[in-house]
Amino acid sequence: MGEPTFPIKLDALSAELSFTDFRSGETFSLDNEIQVRTAPLSHPNEATAYRIEYQDQSMCYVTDTEHTNGRLNTTILNLIQGTDLVIYDSTYTDTEYETRAGWGHSTWQEGVRLAKAAGAKRLAIFHHDPDHDDAFMDEVANAATALWCGAFVAKEGLTVSLPE
Repeated sequence: MGEPTFPIKLDALSAELSFTDFRSGETFSLDNEIQVRTAPLSHPNEATAYRIEYQDQSMCYVTDTEHTNGRLNTTILNLIQGTDLVIYDSTYTDTEYETRAGWGHSTWQEGVRLAKAAGAKRLAIFHHDPDHDDAFMDEVANAATALWCGAFVAKEGLTVSLPE
């Protein structure tokens, strides 16, 4: 939440803010009802994934991570195991990833592989490459659904309910 990645000062936000410090990999609770598990991700500037659990429902937010081809990330697998929803960094396709390794982002196909292996119920494909237009994303949506019926492309205005 600091420069250069977040150039807006926190006092410019018109909200009542409170902070809970943690280190990636730790678990903590909010209001004693919401459990938050965290995990470190593979990104040049570091990043953290989150699993939020509340009333027997769970969702995982896994962004700004990249993978190693041919090997599922066990840290992510453990975090997303059996979750209701995984929101995963799907910036590229597997083909595009070949020339973008080291940039800190993953593919929608890797998201599908992880979600299926972990027994997740649904996968939201998000964090799209800005060079991908709506027609391209429609193709991704069709290909992802054909690969696994639990996958869908996140888009502006989408509402997701847990459980579905």
